Amino acid sequence: MNQDLDLDAYLARIQWGGPTPATFATLAGLLDAHMRAIPFENLDVLLGRPVRLDLGALQAKLVRARRGGYCFEHATLFAAVLGQLGFRPILHTARVVLMRPRQEAPRTHMIVSVALEDRVYLLDPGFGALAPRMPVPLVDSAPQAEATHWMARDGVYWLLHARTGGKVADCWITTLEPEHRVDFELGNHYTATHPESPFVNNLFMRALVPDGRMTVMNRNATLWRGDTPQAIEIADRAALRRLVAEHFGFDLPDILHLRIPAIAGWQ
Repeated sequence: MNQDLDLDAYLARIQWGGPTPATFATLAGLLDAHMRAIPFENLDVLLGRPVRLDLGALQAKLVRARRGGYCFEHATLFAAVLGQLGFRPILHTARVVLMRPRQEAPRTHMIVSVALEDRVYLLDPGFGALAPRMPVPLVDSAPQAEATHWMARDGVYWLLHARTGGKVADCWITTLEPEHRVDFELGNHYTATHPESPFVNNLFMRALVPDGRMTVMNRNATLWRGDTPQAIEIADRAALRRLVAEHFGFDLPDILHLRIPAIAGWQ
């Protein structure tokens, strides 16, 4: 049992009042509740703040301050919760190939696997707009018309596919090696500080809202209601602060000092 984790505070944060035995129903329910309650965002990176992965810092930010975070933060906290509840989560690194070839993709993504009832499931609460909201079975599958996400074997890698906008996207690849804490600290440091990291140069946000979702990339926001998108151009930092308060559930005054290198007008 992890004495550093305030499980009751976390369950209250995600509004989970259901049972907590180590079953698939609990696993799927917790993942969905986590993603509904805790948004994806990289505001601290753009504010020049360190991104810490110790449980104390994660709970202070994602639970008590009601903030969001990116993959290393989401996966570390979610895995700690699963471990507290009797699951046996394993943390892995992955290479995001959504927008670059695999030979150029560093191991800077963090995912969770859980063995349960003679099957292994992958969980990825921190992948942003394409994150699967259900545990994905680790089964070599062909494209499935009814599925939003599925895994496929590709040589030494496992590849996550996602269906989006009527097309199939390659999301990330992993060898599913168990990793050590230092591996995640290294990937987290690169993601949060390297001048060529996408997270250092761009604003990425995603939140699930009633009947839809809100996504933000730099000054372009999209409010989805079902399959219907509403485009919103974020005029300035004040408008971003208002949007975050309305759709992401927290107010962050420091947004008024935010620097986004990809937006020249906000320098």
